[in-house]
Amino acid sequence: MKLKKLPIGIQTFSEIREDDYVYVDKTGIAHALLQNYKYVFLSRPRRFGKSLFLDTLRNIFEANKSLFRGLAIENQWNWDVSYPVIQISFAEGKIKSFKDLEDKFEEIFIYNQQRLGITCQFEARDRRCFSELIRKAHAKYNQKVVVLVDEYDKPILDNITNTPLAQEIRDGLVNFYSVIKGSDEFLRFAFLTGVSKFTKTSIFSGLNNITDISLDKPYGDICGYSQQDVETTFAPYLEGVDMDRLKEWYNGYNFLGNRMYNPFDILNFIAKDHTYSNYWFESGTPTFLIELIKKQSYFLPNLANLRVDQKLLNSFDIENLDLEVILYQSGYLTIGNVTQDEDDDIIYTLVVPNKEVKTSLNKYIITSLYEDNSLKAKPLSRALREQNLESFKLALTSIFASIPYNNFIKNDMQNYEGFYASVIYVYLQSLGLNIIGEDVTNQGRIDLTIKMDNAIYILEFKVDATDKTNALQQIKDKDYASKYLDQQKPIYLIGIHFNSHEKNLSGFEWERV
Repeated sequence: MKLKKLPIGIQTFSEIREDDYVYVDKTGIAHALLQNYKYVFLSRPRRFGKSLFLDTLRNIFEANKSLFRGLAIENQWNWDVSYPVIQISFAEGKIKSFKDLEDKFEEIFIYNQQRLGITCQFEARDRRCFSELIRKAHAKYNQKVVVLVDEYDKPILDNITNTPLAQEIRDGLVNFYSVIKGSDEFLRFAFLTGVSKFTKTSIFSGLNNITDISLDKPYGDICGYSQQDVETTFAPYLEGVDMDRLKEWYNGYNFLGNRMYNPFDILNFIAKDHTYSNYWFESGTPTFLIELIKKQSYFLPNLANLRVDQKLLNSFDIENLDLEVILYQSGYLTIGNVTQDEDDDIIYTLVVPNKEVKTSLNKYIITSLYEDNSLKAKPLSRALREQNLESFKLALTSIFASIPYNNFIKNDMQNYEGFYASVIYVYLQSLGLNIIGEDVTNQGRIDLTIKMDNAIYILEFKVDATDKTNALQQIKDKDYASKYLDQQKPIYLIGIHFNSHEKNLSGFEWERV
């Protein structure tokens, strides 16, 4: 049996359908969306299929029925009615100035005038051209207009490290997007996608009637591939693959529907003869996140057990960037579970989605912050697997001896336990190990817990400690090991002392329980 082609990088729905590419049917979800809403916003990380879904909507509204043969929506939609569609996309190119933004709007609205056979009185770079285009399209086609906006926030994200320019571009976008609300009587539907989530006090201040479906359970699978998709649609492409390993590497994104795979990973994994690699991570470099980690002297073990409230639902503030929210929105963290606290506030526990992101992100941090190629992490893994604590100590000593602190730190962070815990955390995470930072017990918080298949390691750190603050003794006094006694594995208690002057280990004690 001849297999269909893989649509790697293809975001055009008609090309996928006409040229016999694999297509995971999202049209049932699209139909439900169109039946229930008029103004919709969707946030998803990059390369998750937002652009393809948007183009699918365009073809539905333009009544291209032949493309939907055999799909869920085929017999549910009225194909006798065609709507004029205005397409706005910032996916291509990079906006480097406010003039670039105006030039981009000019390009967008000239293109739409040509598509719809309409000539605007106002210049294409003028927001009034957008408004005029909507009204004239409504009059010409005698149907309400559809507006589809792809990567609405990319001009801001392109300049997020330049706060004044990002603010100027944000204000320019607000000016244009406000046209959508002002054109309500002429519109059938508007759909906006991006990476960051909106807040009604910033970029979407004029669109207070828009519905954010990013974490609505019925639309949790709107982009990406579910486990069922992988095991059915892609079954012929994955013969002989260890599905548990595939799931560990690439599954895990949670938008309150099924756990999802990023399509870019699955398609490339198949195309590269089932080779495990960091396909999605390598498609975009998170340099901005590294700058934030440096600037905030961020305590990296927090990322192993992070709890946030509903601020997750809001866009980050350009003037006060929130690292945790950006990590979530950009796909480096995802939702582990959802609970309600004693005040009935919704609390999200954020986790790293899968092995690809865990290993790749932490290797990138090691390379960027500590100027190391991360090969020094390998002896750590070997020592832990072999339960060789002397080798573990030597590996840690080697790591700290190699870090050029002054190249990246301009404060006294190296005087605090958090710095040393962060270094150890990222090296262990880069190996894909199961790490718990600030591990909660009924007696307090363990600095770091490492859960291996054959052993558990409980680590406590002290910097410039006195005799009264012994790290190993604290683990014993607070009985941290009791939390794991039912695991029926060896438990190692490790107290590590650091000297801020020497910037390395000054003491290493351990006991086995």
